[in-house]
Amino acid sequence: MGIARRLNQVIDRFLESGKITGTVVLAYQHGKPLFRRAAGYADREAGKPVEFDTIFRLASVTKPIVAATALAMADQGRLSLSDLVADYLPWFQPKAPRGAAADMTLHHLLTHTSGLVYDVALEHLPADRAITVGLLDTDLGYKANFGRHNAVPLAFKPGTQWAYSFATDILGAVISTVHGGTLEEAVVTYVAEPLGMTDSRFHVTDVARLAVPYADGDPVAVRMTDPYFAPSDADWTVGFSPSRIFNPKAFQSGGAGMAGTADDILVFLEMLRTGGGAILKPETVSLGLSNRIGRLVSDPGCSFGYFGAVVENPDEAQTPHSVGTIRWGGVYGHNWFIDPAKGLTVLNMSNNAVEGCMGEFPNRIVEAVYAV
Repeated sequence: MGIARRLNQVIDRFLESGKITGTVVLAYQHGKPLFRRAAGYADREAGKPVEFDTIFRLASVTKPIVAATALAMADQGRLSLSDLVADYLPWFQPKAPRGAAADMTLHHLLTHTSGLVYDVALEHLPADRAITVGLLDTDLGYKANFGRHNAVPLAFKPGTQWAYSFATDILGAVISTVHGGTLEEAVVTYVAEPLGMTDSRFHVTDVARLAVPYADGDPVAVRMTDPYFAPSDADWTVGFSPSRIFNPKAFQSGGAGMAGTADDILVFLEMLRTGGGAILKPETVSLGLSNRIGRLVSDPGCSFGYFGAVVENPDEAQTPHSVGTIRWGGVYGHNWFIDPAKGLTVLNMSNNAVEGCMGEFPNRIVEAVYAV
């Protein structure tokens, strides 16, 4: 059975089950398409199908794009990864545990070793102290929102642990400051425009093509309300505000705030796989696709680079990926990987949180690609 038949079977099964509402799945090897399919609904209730140019809210697929922007600026000498965050953002100086000074660098932000963490408790503080971490709506800018963290200790001293976090939001604030404009303007200048990623923005370029977001439900996915919080018996607690991307007052979230198409993201991932093109120096990409956290513990069998998790032990990671595969996703329903050893770039974009990101669907996609 060929890869196309295997992937079609997976897609059909999940669409028929209602666990996945709509999806675009792209699988390329050495830059050539092995599989391309857009299927299901961008708006189930309206009967509107997903197309290849459907725009999805990217959530954490935003992170590697913003990371590449920072690295491109570093390549051009506009900043250094060893620079202290406080040198760019004097209003952002949270303390390490027990009140110790925290020398947080841009490297710490890129690698999620900053001491910042995703913690829903931050969003449930009293209204004048609550900190929004990228998915819920807000009228606050970077300083007004994240300056509140100065009163909240970091989870650990920077560089001593790894914890997935909203650090890329702080990186976005740094980028905006250095660039002298908005984060979107910097991303467009250094990454999106050179690569022709015409829909990858912190706003929606064409509302008519925007997919409706859905959340996991039983027996089928449910259309998100705004805001949307998972039921109390769910095993995840992320809050969503689908309308956030339409609010020009909300800070542009470097960790979760972009929208774009599957083909835009494929172009970006292929740029990384092939060494950076005109965007990044080859040595910068090589660093970013390799272990940048040393012996710190992240996910089983994985380390972390500048763009995502790096598979170092496939058995421990319980994956058919090759050693050196880079992978990550986005909680609105996306999952991607680059396998340099096999020349593979594979992307699943869906409008299903969280199934399309970390549910059974992306796992079955991976198995179908590798014929496991």
